[in-house]
Amino acid sequence: MSNPDRHDLALAFDRAAAGYQSGRPEYPEALFSELIGAAGLRPDDRLLEIGCGPGKATVPLAARGFRITALEPGPDLAEQARTNLAGTTSEVLTTTFEDWQPDRDDYALVYAATAWHWVDPQVRWAKVASILADGGHLAVFGAGHAFPEGFDPFFTQIQQVYNEIGEGLEEGWPPPPPDQLPDPSPEYRENGYAVDTVRRFVWGLRYDADSYLRLLDTFSNHILMPADKREHLYAGVRRLLAERPDGLLTRHWVATLVVAHPE
Repeated sequence: MSNPDRHDLALAFDRAAAGYQSGRPEYPEALFSELIGAAGLRPDDRLLEIGCGPGKATVPLAARGFRITALEPGPDLAEQARTNLAGTTSEVLTTTFEDWQPDRDDYALVYAATAWHWVDPQVRWAKVASILADGGHLAVFGAGHAFPEGFDPFFTQIQQVYNEIGEGLEEGWPPPPPDQLPDPSPEYRENGYAVDTVRRFVWGLRYDADSYLRLLDTFSNHILMPADKREHLYAGVRRLLAERPDGLLTRHWVATLVVAHPE
């Protein structure tokens, strides 16, 4: 597959807006409790979210009484977020963080949930620091594929299908387990932030063929994949799961929460 730029990849999610809400997992409640405690948040604090999507991380925090301004560049995703946040004190603006023009500098928290990597590294660190209140924090987290010991062998089998279409992993297989993932702290320190906490949350979900393909339809690399490759891959998913008595797979997720503040 060709290499679209960060902006094109980020906007690709808007094509999957209809399936994103049901396809993507919810974040663990324990993650939000850890975030609130580590950042010292109080009810009615002002928060800014970068790349809110349909509100997967916005809704749980809005329900806790925080006033949230959420930024989302995809028009359809932004509209979904507004619907999901109806009745709260939150607002959703259809824009990127890079283009957004702040009118205040008193946010207790700026956070990004599975979106920080889409933001221009030349912009994000300094711009976040410029809009935080004294004592304010940055929080970054996301839900990624986890490979704990004993992970489902389906994912080793499906790698052969990815290889057949030229989309296999270039690095070694399997990826490292959650407890061996790299420490994200150095990048924060290199950009002028002190790290308050790093914590990982791991959980597993069961999928049948239809629900797993709906999940794949929300990933930018699958959205932008040529149709013939995607059809071959999806047929492989259905074939492998049809060989199982229950037709199900278990996919593990890991969310790495980083809470930091400008030094």
